[in-house]
Amino acid sequence: MSPLIHGSKKIPLDQGKTVFDYADDLKIRVPTSCGRTGECHECIVEIKQGADALTHRTESEKFLKDRYRLACQAKISDPSTNLEFSVLRRQPKILTTSINRKITADPITCKVDNFVCYGDRKLEEYKGSIFGLAIDLGTTTVAMNLVDMEKHVTIYTASFENPQKFGGSDVMNRISYDGGPYQGELRKVILSSINFEIGDMCRKLNLHRRRIYEVVLVGNSTMRDMVFGVDVQSIGEKPYKSKIEQEFIEGERKSTALNILAEDLGIRIFPKANIYGGPLIASHVGSDVSADLLAIGMDEMEENVMLVDIGTNTEVIIGNRDRILAASCPAGPAFEGGEIKFGMAGYEGAVEAVKIGDADIEIDTIGDIDPEGICGSGLIDLLAELRRTEKMTELGVFKNGEYEFTFASEQELTLSRADISALSQAKSANYCGQWIVLREFGQPITDLAKFYLAGGFANYINEKNAIEIGFLADVNLENIEKVGNASLEGATIMLLSGKLRSRIEDLVLKVEHIELETTEDFFDLFVEGCQFKRMNFKL
Repeated sequence: MSPLIHGSKKIPLDQGKTVFDYADDLKIRVPTSCGRTGECHECIVEIKQGADALTHRTESEKFLKDRYRLACQAKISDPSTNLEFSVLRRQPKILTTSINRKITADPITCKVDNFVCYGDRKLEEYKGSIFGLAIDLGTTTVAMNLVDMEKHVTIYTASFENPQKFGGSDVMNRISYDGGPYQGELRKVILSSINFEIGDMCRKLNLHRRRIYEVVLVGNSTMRDMVFGVDVQSIGEKPYKSKIEQEFIEGERKSTALNILAEDLGIRIFPKANIYGGPLIASHVGSDVSADLLAIGMDEMEENVMLVDIGTNTEVIIGNRDRILAASCPAGPAFEGGEIKFGMAGYEGAVEAVKIGDADIEIDTIGDIDPEGICGSGLIDLLAELRRTEKMTELGVFKNGEYEFTFASEQELTLSRADISALSQAKSANYCGQWIVLREFGQPITDLAKFYLAGGFANYINEKNAIEIGFLADVNLENIEKVGNASLEGATIMLLSGKLRSRIEDLVLKVEHIELETTEDFFDLFVEGCQFKRMNFKL
């Protein structure tokens, strides 16, 4: 009898048991609200190996493709085959540090007399506490801050893997999926996961979810609009604009920000709580970047600064409070675990740092456990070390003519030529974005007072290694400042300050958006960016 594998745990397979039954055995919480009938579509799992050990998909699972199943529907049919699965809401490595802008709090939701009010609107009689929720809805990871709206402090931070992965690992694939016969499934699963996390958070803190009276939600244009129930198909077609952005351009809206009641959106908190979707900038540059700008204080910045928010879609911002340029780089998921054979996001067991010595290879893993794969920071280190030791050329070809390089021999973890090809293209998207925006801004790179790195992945990278392979512009290391999840910090500021929320709505109107693909020499720059060498930027 073969085992079911989950991480380092192994359990004998029994015919007829569901994957959900095994999740129970492993004490893994899997989202569900239908009593395991297959109706809620929440208990999605990824089958890592052994799909043939399971029964065929049921009608309830028709919306899923490739290696994804509903845990309650997938039953063991062949106990002789190894089976490995993971839940699509794993816990990533949470940032312990982030930029912390000092502000004067003036929340819109507050206590007036003996009532909780949202501006002039009374919500209910005050019951001892007022909480708010800031959410950064990333393509790969969702992060949340629970905020005490009276003390103006964050009391709990949570994050989880975005479960929309079954619809594609990047926004364009998710737009395509949402335009098909299963429109609404991606929205349904992310709302379910947010509600699941709110419930888990409230249980841990022993507070009632109805004491949450406001939510601020930010994300790229696709992620934000999708959760608000806005059709996202226009973002996937030229000129790549959100329906909300188009309505704003045509004068039908005063802002690209959104407001809706919790009961209408489907978030289970105080029913009349306001859900605020931060303002978009343009095209794929969404409200997560608006939040970034607020977090670093771009609204007060006099010196020129550059911000690179690294993710599945990397955003590049440069300027000051008087002039701001922005671009979105479709980097794809390679540095976040997608398209790489042994790639994974920043979870326990991921190799996060690599050093190649004369006789051995030193690796560090998240959680200090045996390596299971390699995440983005580890990949940057590995590529830089292969170049430093001349085991790989600038073109990404192994000097010895081999097809792959083993970086964890005991676990047989390798980096292949196919992996390097995917990484080179992802790296080049970042390269092109930084190069083109710098050139358009028209100032020497030495004029930058600060070079901000934002995002969970960016927080853990070795900046010197990233510069060596051309992942980051060749800036002075002393000018680099890692700001952690600036989008979540910015969303929290929007929650705590009505004044700054209005200010960012005004500031985004000044942003000049650059379409990288329409740049005349984009293809030439992309080819150059695929090489693993320093960026030689000159005006």
